[in-house]
Amino acid sequence: MVLQQALADLNTAYRNSFASLTGKRKGPKVAPPRFRSKRDNRQAIRFTKNARFSVTAGGKLRLPKIGDVPVRWSRDLPAEPSSVTVIRDTAGRYFASFVVETAGEPLAKVTPEIGIGLGLTHFAVLSDGRKVDNPRFLRRAERRLRKAQQELSRKEKGSANRHKARAKVAKAHARVADARRDWAHKLSTALIRDNQAVYVEDLAASGLGRTRLAKSVHDAGWPSFVGMLEYKAARYGRHFARIDRWFPSSKLCSQCGALQEKMPLNVRSWECPCGAVHDRDVNAANNILAAGRADRLNACGGTVRPAA
Repeated sequence: MVLQQALADLNTAYRNSFASLTGKRKGPKVAPPRFRSKRDNRQAIRFTKNARFSVTAGGKLRLPKIGDVPVRWSRDLPAEPSSVTVIRDTAGRYFASFVVETAGEPLAKVTPEIGIGLGLTHFAVLSDGRKVDNPRFLRRAERRLRKAQQELSRKEKGSANRHKARAKVAKAHARVADARRDWAHKLSTALIRDNQAVYVEDLAASGLGRTRLAKSVHDAGWPSFVGMLEYKAARYGRHFARIDRWFPSSKLCSQCGALQEKMPLNVRSWECPCGAVHDRDVNAANNILAAGRADRLNACGGTVRPAA
């Protein structure tokens, strides 16, 4: 069964690649599957119901040809699982990921709606004026990571000590990734819980990741945060929308709608000819909120606010 699942994954990968090549699949281009690198220490196997895995009464995971595996449960399973994937990451930790079918859990409706502008100085600037500081998890852990990497480079290739040093580097990176993921989950859950509609700008993180700001962009983790907002909004009955990345949110006056010709990055506050004084980031968040509301359909199927 494990070999069959590996072939099924390969078949899916080729189908996605061919669909992307012919234009049937929307979004970024999908490359054909490649052989896994010998330096990739991640491993994963998947068992379906036909493989006869089960969860015992004592809370252990019973796997075929392996036996009962003790598990530290992060949560109770809401329904009977249809498959389980056992994953070993680069840090040597094992995880069991279950596929279950559950119904939606809509939250009680609330009034506020919010626009979110993403950045590096502040991770998120909200249309209500709040600014969320960028935690910079990778930057804060650079000293520890650098020391672990230096120790790895001094070990003889192929030795047991080099294997131990490589595991130490992997654990240090896993600690950073776990801290970033936990922080993003808490922030996204709070925003979805407190707002009925969430609008966020669609940044080209892959393009920015090839500039001199690459380390800071990857450390921020905008795509994973926006993905959390999107699936949590669908789960809890909230409205979520992305604003076009070419929308001039920073150069547009949120009071009168006047569009400025230029807005260099070093300009953090500016005054409109109408007399309004704007904080660059808060003004952009307000424009994102207004653009999201304008694009949203009303009960009659039209936009909430007609175009000028």
